[in-house]
Amino acid sequence: MKLKVLGASLVAAIALTGCAPAGLNNTADYGNAAEPASNDVVATPGATAGAEPETDPSAEATAEAAPGDANTPEISDELATNELNAAKVARMGTTVQDENGFVLYRFDKDEDSPAKSNCNGDCAKIWPAAITNDGEPKLKGIDESLVGTVTRADGTKQLTLKGWPLYRYIGDKKPGQWKGQNVSGTWFVIQPNGTKNLTCLPAVSKPVAPPADDSSGDAGGEADSGSDYSY
Repeated sequence: MKLKVLGASLVAAIALTGCAPAGLNNTADYGNAAEPASNDVVATPGATAGAEPETDPSAEATAEAAPGDANTPEISDELATNELNAAKVARMGTTVQDENGFVLYRFDKDEDSPAKSNCNGDCAKIWPAAITNDGEPKLKGIDESLVGTVTRADGTKQLTLKGWPLYRYIGDKKPGQWKGQNVSGTWFVIQPNGTKNLTCLPAVSKPVAPPADDSSGDAGGEADSGSDYSY
């Protein structure tokens, strides 16, 4: 009997080290807790499970200049996403990261054909868009034909990958973290081929609260248990 119990505990321990335990999205620093993120470049975008090497016409379409580009707000280099890099992260595997090493996400409520972002207002405060001026980020390990742009409601251009708009998550405080995985059951780490990375799928959780309007608030704090953010 003791051997059976020990065996079950060992299996459970192994399972937990492979993926974040259910329910720890709001407290654990998973995604960068036990092992630092590895910035090893993925050789090819199709090397991960579910890869689709075919070029998606919708991705190329989003790369074309959109009407009203002359009126597109100019953004600073500090706010722009200037690189898209394929990189591996502990326990999650293949991700797409910006030039600062922050993991990027896709949103199920967006549209990819044609590309459209449905994350605005408070949603965009929690999930900052990967915005760009020229739509030509430096790429490493990502097929150029899959990268495009979409014009957001505020007129800025957002980078897309295989038609899916790209975002950061303010709940990720360090490069290589992926606390946004499965938030609201609609946000997922994106892979270099544009598909969701489902290697590690924690329990559905609420996003952090949007930043307070004034500096005295707890910007980016965990959502209160009574709050119900749908984004």
